[in-house]
Amino acid sequence: MGDMTNSDFYTKNQRNDSNHEGGFGCSLMELRSLMELRGTEAVVKIQEDYAGVEGLCQRLKTSPTEGLAGDATDLDKRKEVFGQNLIPPKKPKTFLQLVWEALQDVTLIILEIAAMISLGLSFYQPPGEGSESCGTANAGAEDEGEAEAGWIEGAAILLSVVCVVLVTAFNDWSKEKQFRGLQSRIEQEQKFQVVRGGQVIQLPVSDIVVGDIAQIKYGDLLPADGVLIQGNDLKIDESSLTGESDHVRKSADKDPMLLSGTHVMEGSGRMVVMAVGVNSQTGIIFTLLGAGGEEEEKKEKKDCSHPSSHPIATIATDGAASANAPGNTSLVNGKMQDGNMENNQTKVKKQDGAAAMEMQPLKSAEGGETDDKEKKKANVSKKEKSVLQGKLTKLAVQIGKAGLVMSAITVIILVLYFAIDNFVLQKRPWLPECTPVYIQYFVKFFIIGVTVLVVAVPEGLPLAVTISLAYSVKKMMKDNNLVRHLDACETMGNATAICSDKTGTLTTNRMTAVECFVADVHYKEIPDPSSIPAKTLETLVNAISLNSAYTTKILPADKDGGLPKQVGNKTECGLLGLVLDLKRDYQTVRNQIPEEKLYKVYTFNSVRKSMSTVIKLPDGNFRMYSKGASEIVLKKCSYILNEVGEPRVFRPRDRDEMVKKVIEPMACSGLRTICVAYRDFSGNPEPNWDDENNILTELTAICVVGIEDPVRPEVPDAILKCQRAGITVRMVTGDNINTARAIAIKCGIIQPGEDFLCIDGKEFNRRIRNEKGEVEQERIDKVWPKLRVLARSSPTDKHTLVKGIIDSTLVDQRQVVAVTGDGTNDGPALKKADVGFAMGIAGTDVAKEASDIILTDDNFSSIVKAVMWGRNVYDSISKFLQFQLTVNVVAVIVAFTGACITQDSPLKAVQMLWVNLIMDTFASLALATEPPTESLLMRKPYGRNKPLISSTMTKNILGHGVYQLIIIFTLLFAGEQIFDIDSGRNAPLHSPPSEHYTIIFNTFVMMQLFNEINARKIHGERNVFEGIFRNPIFCSIVLGTFAIQIVIVQFGGKPFSCSPLDLEKWMWCVFLGLGELVWGQVISTIPNSKLRFLRGAGRLTQKDEMTAEEEMNEDQEEIDHAERELRRGQILWFRGLNRIQTQIRVVNAFRSSLYEGLEKPESRTSIHNFMTHPEFRIEDSTPHIPLIDDTDIDDEAARKNSSQPTSPNKNNNAIDSGINLTTDTSKSAASSSPGSPLHSLETSL
Repeated sequence: MGDMTNSDFYTKNQRNDSNHEGGFGCSLMELRSLMELRGTEAVVKIQEDYAGVEGLCQRLKTSPTEGLAGDATDLDKRKEVFGQNLIPPKKPKTFLQLVWEALQDVTLIILEIAAMISLGLSFYQPPGEGSESCGTANAGAEDEGEAEAGWIEGAAILLSVVCVVLVTAFNDWSKEKQFRGLQSRIEQEQKFQVVRGGQVIQLPVSDIVVGDIAQIKYGDLLPADGVLIQGNDLKIDESSLTGESDHVRKSADKDPMLLSGTHVMEGSGRMVVMAVGVNSQTGIIFTLLGAGGEEEEKKEKKDCSHPSSHPIATIATDGAASANAPGNTSLVNGKMQDGNMENNQTKVKKQDGAAAMEMQPLKSAEGGETDDKEKKKANVSKKEKSVLQGKLTKLAVQIGKAGLVMSAITVIILVLYFAIDNFVLQKRPWLPECTPVYIQYFVKFFIIGVTVLVVAVPEGLPLAVTISLAYSVKKMMKDNNLVRHLDACETMGNATAICSDKTGTLTTNRMTAVECFVADVHYKEIPDPSSIPAKTLETLVNAISLNSAYTTKILPADKDGGLPKQVGNKTECGLLGLVLDLKRDYQTVRNQIPEEKLYKVYTFNSVRKSMSTVIKLPDGNFRMYSKGASEIVLKKCSYILNEVGEPRVFRPRDRDEMVKKVIEPMACSGLRTICVAYRDFSGNPEPNWDDENNILTELTAICVVGIEDPVRPEVPDAILKCQRAGITVRMVTGDNINTARAIAIKCGIIQPGEDFLCIDGKEFNRRIRNEKGEVEQERIDKVWPKLRVLARSSPTDKHTLVKGIIDSTLVDQRQVVAVTGDGTNDGPALKKADVGFAMGIAGTDVAKEASDIILTDDNFSSIVKAVMWGRNVYDSISKFLQFQLTVNVVAVIVAFTGACITQDSPLKAVQMLWVNLIMDTFASLALATEPPTESLLMRKPYGRNKPLISSTMTKNILGHGVYQLIIIFTLLFAGEQIFDIDSGRNAPLHSPPSEHYTIIFNTFVMMQLFNEINARKIHGERNVFEGIFRNPIFCSIVLGTFAIQIVIVQFGGKPFSCSPLDLEKWMWCVFLGLGELVWGQVISTIPNSKLRFLRGAGRLTQKDEMTAEEEMNEDQEEIDHAERELRRGQILWFRGLNRIQTQIRVVNAFRSSLYEGLEKPESRTSIHNFMTHPEFRIEDSTPHIPLIDDTDIDDEAARKNSSQPTSPNKNNNAIDSGINLTTDTSKSAASSSPGSPLHSLETSL
């Protein structure tokens, strides 16, 4: 599909290729062929043909420093000559295609065939019509009009099939449309920095034209091909094009070619754009893909199972199963049996893939990143099937099998009964002229069988899932969650751990300098400029202004009285703010030395943790300014400026004192400390700039600045909610450990009095790696459960931690981990996590690319909203299941028994279709759009093994089923006496509809309607109406269904097999329906524990057999509010017992560990034992039998804590300050491992 548009695009661009089109000095094809060169040959070619990059810029009529002038006519002309920067999207599926796909559904096909046969037979008039010899076939008064009406049933079935197909197709279509909308929104959000008319502006990627000068920096995803004009330390990850995982060094004189779709991993620079859209390297590959799409699709079918040969190649598109393959992009409405059901789920998965792909932000609905064919074939789904999908597939298969069996039995019984009755008992011969009549009977039986099947399979399920997810995704946009992969939304509801960044997520990311140490004085607030020696001040202002990205600025506030706007790197903004506070202007310094004049720049990266800039002084010497994390930069300082601004020697001893006196106090109050330094070099001979180790030493420290990044006001509350919801929040940050700990306390990640770990990356690695330096899972398992803060961590640490938690088998439920990240280096961790959150504002393109959900406001509390929505999706689907399965159970049993006893289903095919297809579709809409409530956050996550249908739900389904069956069977077998009407049983073929059966149908529907209200609560709550008016969709659907039901009964006539009822009978039907609500209250009073036999269906586990003990636990996990009241007393009593047992266990554990010296794992309850455990011992000489009195102290503390859990100040010893952390532990820990540095101890606050 895509190839047509691409080739048109193409020919249009080639037409005017004859002369140098539009007066530009080079043609489109020249530029394209130029971009195919690499490395030195490219340099040579540019030098020879165009006289260097400057010559190129002249030919393209652009200035390397000023950029394009930016007038509209010029831009339009460029777009016309060189093309636009977008890849034409694939055409969306038309509505008719979607209709055709919906028709592929097995059950619908069976129904269509049955209806056709029924129609055909009803028009065929057999010759032996009048003869009595065909037996019961024609008993009953058949007037002419009735005989004609035989076609109605077939037509009605066809009509209802049409309805279902249209609803499904419309759903798919609106979903596709939503994705396109989302796609365009993501596209508009991706902007790029371009120089136009000497000003740096942010442009949407699609507006970039050939000849633009683009500024590139760490973390960018390049939007077009270009040639580097000037770069600092530039390294590019070209794996998305070449599959080579090594970063490629780019420089103007060695390898200046930059390609679209590649990632900047380090450094910064400027490039002139040479090729955009379909002419860029990525675009060319796309054009090829467009043409190859069809053959690929055939192959795709075969090698779906092939993971790609380059693991790297899959990085760009998470499991985007070839989006070119036309067959993939639709969710087939899931009425499929067994195998097809599985297949259906894979389709859903692929749909997600294709959607994910459509949403890659390279200006194309295609996902400009999917470059190699490899990737396209690699149908590597991002993670295993999402929890919900797994459970649903399993459930649907179970239900499908049951339905098939039931329907087959029904048909067999009906046929046998008819045959035996006619040919054996009444000994009638089979007459040829009666054959059509008999066939008509058999078709009727077949239709009844199909009806049973249709009712058994919950068609509404896939629909409910889709609607629920789509609705959630739409609403999550309002809550600042931009969902890129649909299933992420639901996985989030199961999250058990969140590893969050600190800067920007937990804090506001508005850095302000609040303290500084300069000229040997520690100022608690920013000093007056006059109190600082002039020389020092001068150096400081230069060091900050020049040694920071020139794109970082502080702009005046948007609105009066607002805070000034910080643009660019926020830490640098904090430092520039310091310059402004010292009444100086950084811009004047920058104007004196523009960016081109900077001699060499060592950009910041996660290894260096510092940034340095070298400038050439007028006298030919060099000066290098450096800034970075204070403990790292101070290690490299040999001098420091004293109170008069002269350098004095700075010894390691001075440094330690400085750390104690200045840096730690700053860090403990949650400040980030930055050290600014400089060094002078002589210009003769020129130093070897590539030898970093010798350059970055012997610096002279100018000052240390404490920068504050205040905690976002709503974060502590959000974290509390997470902890209540059973989610552990861990902070993983690059900041120093004291800062991290201080912020963690402010946020509430660490509660005083808890036993937890705060360690830095070094210590973390020491604990998790063995002698060979390999990471061992069992070592990680010792660290992660208590770990709350990981400071000074590298990206690999973050990835290791996430992987360790996910792979851990310590707990019976597999941990579901969410990770937030903003930097390029967070990519691997975001990919590995179950749900990756990228920052919408601070995040780099690479991070967004790797993520599942983008937080558009960078705020942690939006994650809590995501958890709420995720749980809500799960609950909505459970609600729908509870409603749907009640309908199914009742309808199947009624149809089955009715057919076996009375030869005819009391609920006719068309009526079943109305109840099943239409009402369910609406019910799925109604129940799937329930808005989430805060109460969702009051429970623990369900986990992977919890069955989809909990025992409370099973209780409800069976309970309501029993009520409905009793009512219906009473009406069926005694209805004619109760209401004093003609019996509808044993009516002949084509007889007019009876009031009797109409009452049954009507009552059945009324009961479903009222049960829909019951289904709103799945945890056994009493008040089913709570919050019902917050959901207008629900109210309107219930009322609408009621209205349509009235119309069907009163005016449905023959097609619906209904005869109109009078008011009294209507009142009875409604009354019996209302009984559902009363009965619901009765059910919720029955405690689950009395119903031992309730097993959940659709659980995801290998071992389907559970021991009684496990089953008991299962029941206790179940939330059942009604039961809660009954058992509160018992619970308190049990808790008391439990506590005593725990204490006894603790005491025994300590004893045994004393005497045996080797302790049992469960006894490692005190820090002190934890530290003496062999793995954690640092010196072998330390005795590992702890001192008696120590243990006693611990023991008593443990007893105190466990016996008075309610005492408000059990943590009285450490609550007063965050600094005096290790009160009682320092002694016990020091006794066991004197060698260990204090701050990496288990800090038990």
